[in-house]
Amino acid sequence: MRPEIANDCDVLVIGGGIVGLSTAYAITRAAPGTHVTVLEKETGPARHQTGRNSGVIHSGIYYRPGSLKARFAVRGAAEMVKFCAEYGIAHAVTGKLIVATDRAELPRLHALVQRGRENGIPVRELGVAQIAEYEPEVRGLAAIHVGTTGVCDFADVARQLAEASGAEIRYGAQVVRVDRRPGVGVAVLTGAGDVVRGRVLVNCAGLHCDEIAHLTGDAPDVRIVPFRGEYYELARPSLVRGLVYPVPDPAFPFLGVHLTRGIDGGVHIGPNAVPALAREGYDWGTIRPRELGATLAWPGSWRIARRHWRYGAGELRRSLSKAAFAEAVRRLLPPVTEEDLIPTAAGVRAQAVLRDGTLADDFLIKEGPRAVHVLNAPSPAATASLPIGREIARRALTALED
Repeated sequence: MRPEIANDCDVLVIGGGIVGLSTAYAITRAAPGTHVTVLEKETGPARHQTGRNSGVIHSGIYYRPGSLKARFAVRGAAEMVKFCAEYGIAHAVTGKLIVATDRAELPRLHALVQRGRENGIPVRELGVAQIAEYEPEVRGLAAIHVGTTGVCDFADVARQLAEASGAEIRYGAQVVRVDRRPGVGVAVLTGAGDVVRGRVLVNCAGLHCDEIAHLTGDAPDVRIVPFRGEYYELARPSLVRGLVYPVPDPAFPFLGVHLTRGIDGGVHIGPNAVPALAREGYDWGTIRPRELGATLAWPGSWRIARRHWRYGAGELRRSLSKAAFAEAVRRLLPPVTEEDLIPTAAGVRAQAVLRDGTLADDFLIKEGPRAVHVLNAPSPAATASLPIGREIARRALTALED
């Protein structure tokens, strides 16, 4: 590619998931007249993390006070409900239970109460009888009720953001090369042979964000390690009225196998968390040697494995054994049988892992010359997508002024 002065757009966004589309939406509202182009390799929006999750509008109770996740989730939950109402997107504010089923979990449950209050989230503590008032079939020693949690269809939200943004959306545009043009901007080559030039690049490529950063010439010291989350649908949805979660392990960003009544009335159970053998490895049969090799070559992957192999072994067992998965579900919902669990679509979490094996526990946004890279934005990114989009937009518009 030969450097040119002319640009096709002001801001070039890579990735048509909810974060990329929210960024485009935020830019055109903050700076009307700014030309935004979004490149998405799939034939439509929200085909990966955005469209393959449980549809929960998270309250923000889990996240460290003051972190981006905490601030953006709390703010984003309220904004997401308002956005859905404004654009006629199906949604509901249902609240949820977080249930302790073992005495060892009680201190962690109490810590969540404190964290929720620090994050400004209304939390109600429940005893055994009160759990039954919300969820007659659920069993636990104690629980908390979080009233601001809800559900929606995030794929519908993404489609509305794409339309409302006024941005140019190019589907089927896989990025294969990026040239940074000093003092001018970036030029991107797609798999179809098209060259798209922009003054500033915004990398919202999700499962491939670290690869795009390297193509741009920036070298973030993180690697996306994909974790697959497998779900079942509950054959007897009447067993669950709303949303029921276990007390999460604070060592992991995963929330454990939970019960989610979606906006369509169906109940999903899951996910677990097992290593995926490809960035888009939605089942054990999808293996991409280059991507798997990159994961195995990253020192952080081996350090995670050494540090947390017992946890991983349990997750793997539940992936390979429906009986083991059902056993885990019965801790919360005793009436469940194997026959109640109907396999449904899996998702893959784009988890950023540091070189030392630490799992990034907050949203991670880095900047380079003429580029903004979103390097860690798994759950609750869909919930928080509107404030995340504004933050990325702010950085992109500042870069335009340089």
